[in-house]
Amino acid sequence: MQHKKDAPLRSDAQRNRERILEVALAELTLCPDAPLSAIAKKAGVGQGTFYRNFPHREALVLEIYRHEIHQVADSAAHLLEQLPPERALRAWMDRLAEFAMTKAGLADAIRLATSTPGGPEKPTHTPVTDAAELLLRANDAVGAIRPGMTPDDLVLAIGGLWQLSPTDDWRPRAARLLDLVMDGLRAGAPGAGGQAHPS
Repeated sequence: MQHKKDAPLRSDAQRNRERILEVALAELTLCPDAPLSAIAKKAGVGQGTFYRNFPHREALVLEIYRHEIHQVADSAAHLLEQLPPERALRAWMDRLAEFAMTKAGLADAIRLATSTPGGPEKPTHTPVTDAAELLLRANDAVGAIRPGMTPDDLVLAIGGLWQLSPTDDWRPRAARLLDLVMDGLRAGAPGAGGQAHPS
């Protein structure tokens, strides 16, 4: 059994990694092709430390994306603990809209990083799909939405978010769009005066 003498070193390395990701998120959101050297300098780490963690731009960009999308996905369970399923679903859609708009620069960075031949694949939305599944099943259980909705249905229905421009006043339009989606989900819901389906 190995002793944990090197635990402090690991926690320092972890802090460095988290600091790089935090700075890189801010910088790449503002400027999709921000130089890696500038990110390392702002994060207060040497080039060696930076490249040990992220050997190339693609690795950095995709790790930030993974981290951010997991934050959004993980919020689904927290919202369900705090709110009734229907309100949790709507609040989670707002979080997704916030992610889509405030991380637009990050989306550009992902496009730049994944457009090179032989480069990494664009990330999938699996954590978002999982979160949508969790929220839809919770709403199904209380009859708040029409039966039979799938996570893919929901993700497609709110796909219009990605057509909004983050430089415009996007919040009112996003709210109207998401309210419309919620109205569609409620139509024919057993608990909303519709016909309950026998189980």
